[in-house]
Amino acid sequence: MGRLKDLRKIIDEELKDMDPNKKVSAIAHLYGVSLSATLIARRRHENSELAAMAGMLHDIAAYKTGSYDDHAHRGAKMAEDLLKDHALTNEEETKMIVSAIYHHDDKLVVDGPFDEVLKDADVMHHVFNDLDKPVKDKEKARYEALCKEFGL
Repeated sequence: MGRLKDLRKIIDEELKDMDPNKKVSAIAHLYGVSLSATLIARRRHENSELAAMAGMLHDIAAYKTGSYDDHAHRGAKMAEDLLKDHALTNEEETKMIVSAIYHHDDKLVVDGPFDEVLKDADVMHHVFNDLDKPVKDKEKARYEALCKEFGL
């Protein structure tokens, strides 16, 4: 089995005790961001497998603790521990994923190219998951850039 499939099983196990209604939303978001990250990474010639893995892990702290307070920074540490405990990535790959998760909530800041993939995948899923909701102010510029990049 591939690393991404292994990680998905681990995430499903990590979230097994969540409230069932919240769990459906959490799983939909993690898988949705993972898929979006794959698409964006391929377009930008970044590592799509690692981007998909970052997408699967990016909100792990929020879902495990029930709090979005500093969830990106806390989630980066949780993701690092999970990746190491399960030996899913090498040191360089772990650093890439952890950096993307650490920075993913800083939508108004531009970081490295791989970090930007996760930020944009998060925005893509936020917008396309519920078309009736207005785009968040902090995500508007990214959403407009994504629409231009993908010809939408």
